[in-house]
Amino acid sequence: MHFLYKKHKLLIRDDVQKELHSYIIGTFSNLGSYVYEIYANPDHIHNLFVLPRTITIADLIAKVKASSSKWLKQKGIARFSWQNGYGTFSVSASKVGVVREYIKNQKNHHKKNNIQRRISGFS
Repeated sequence: MHFLYKKHKLLIRDDVQKELHSYIIGTFSNLGSYVYEIYANPDHIHNLFVLPRTITIADLIAKVKASSSKWLKQKGIARFSWQNGYGTFSVSASKVGVVREYIKNQKNHHKKNNIQRRISGFS
């Protein structure tokens, strides 16, 4: 699953990130889902999870967004809001490890891509 913060603003601070991960994992768990991996970038989030049979993907995402948005506002990010929509992809069991590594590497991936974007702006 992948969803963005409204207007792609860099809102998730390092001091909130780990707590946010735990909070969202708890929310998924309360909805009957298991989270394999999660990473909140400053402007979007990646999450690999099991979709339970008891809830639709749309309802699951809506509940996670609503709950985490309220929690982030309580943590002092007053104008926080998720963008409408989300992206989800099914992953075969044989690819779970690959996707987990991709999510774990998000910080380095975006650091590298930001530098590449800045460099390409000079050419």
